Amino acid sequence: MSLHDHTYAVIMAGGVGSRFWPMSRSGSPKQFLDILDRGRTLIQMTADRLQPMLPYERMYVVTNVRYKDEVMAQLPSLPEDQILCEPFMRNTAPCLAYAHHRIGQKDPEATIIVASADHLIEDEAGFRDVLGVAVKQAATTDQLLTLGISPTRPDTGYGYIQYEGLSGAFDSRLQQVRTFTEKPNRALAEEFIASGDFCWNSGIFIWSLATIQARFEAQLPDLQSLFVERSGDLGTAREAEAIREIFGAAENISIDYGIMEGAPNVGVVLGDFGWSDLGTWGSLYDKLEKDPQGNALSGVDLIAEGASGLMVAGDGNKLVVVKGMQDFIIVDTPDALLLCPRDEEQWVKQLVSRLKADRGEPLV
Repeated sequence: MSLHDHTYAVIMAGGVGSRFWPMSRSGSPKQFLDILDRGRTLIQMTADRLQPMLPYERMYVVTNVRYKDEVMAQLPSLPEDQILCEPFMRNTAPCLAYAHHRIGQKDPEATIIVASADHLIEDEAGFRDVLGVAVKQAATTDQLLTLGISPTRPDTGYGYIQYEGLSGAFDSRLQQVRTFTEKPNRALAEEFIASGDFCWNSGIFIWSLATIQARFEAQLPDLQSLFVERSGDLGTAREAEAIREIFGAAENISIDYGIMEGAPNVGVVLGDFGWSDLGTWGSLYDKLEKDPQGNALSGVDLIAEGASGLMVAGDGNKLVVVKGMQDFIIVDTPDALLLCPRDEEQWVKQLVSRLKADRGEPLV
């Protein structure tokens, strides 16, 4: 399906993807990699799934200034002035405030889809169907909306949404949000799933420009005023300087904490379209095809003897031979080799923090 002419998409592509080290580095983070071994990078796949619904002329990418050339190379149909460059990371609320103000200059009647550049969605037709419901609701009401995913396990790495029926909803998948809970412990996650009225928070948001701007004014007024004061510079040769000053003064805060968790009238559209945030090597393992021994491969040729449950990745066609190893992550790059038990994958992020302090780039 296509969307009305006032619908825009914002793709957030400024993250580093530290839990995918050593493949993902600050110089080339995971959204620009073909970690699924499908011939398309994650950001290309994100644009591909949106493109049947709206043209590139209504897509914006927000990324770090150092990745602008990479975005241009990977999305050559995207107009250059729709690549919005952050001078440094300030989390998702400043990132989206920037995009909202730029879109607002073009179309004050906009309805906006916010998507991350590094998620996986297997059922793209199903995703577009659910997204269409959300866009219709956002365009005709003052609700802020997110897409909710039916949970399949008590995952402690996701945010959870408790929901209840939405009176007068035109589609049964539309629900009212009661509570947000970020990354509960396992016992609480198990309770959520057993209750039957919780879903995972996909981090895919939909709202009208007028509604989200009103929430910024009410909930993050200092951030909103920074952009309002320099709004005349956006879209001009003075934009880069203005954004440096704005981001230098802006609070480091997420859209979830700054807006969604405190906003009234937040809705969720329930869906099951093969979503994963691909946050860790383990989540990639879950999505890749396995050999008879349960080994998942990306960018390598594997000979395994007495080895099972492996996640093996590389950046070429290197032959990897493993004997007598179970349930490990093995990632080979030209300057680093990672071997880590799959059930300790969260340690990778801690390792990257240590490497950043001790060794710096290019290792991280």
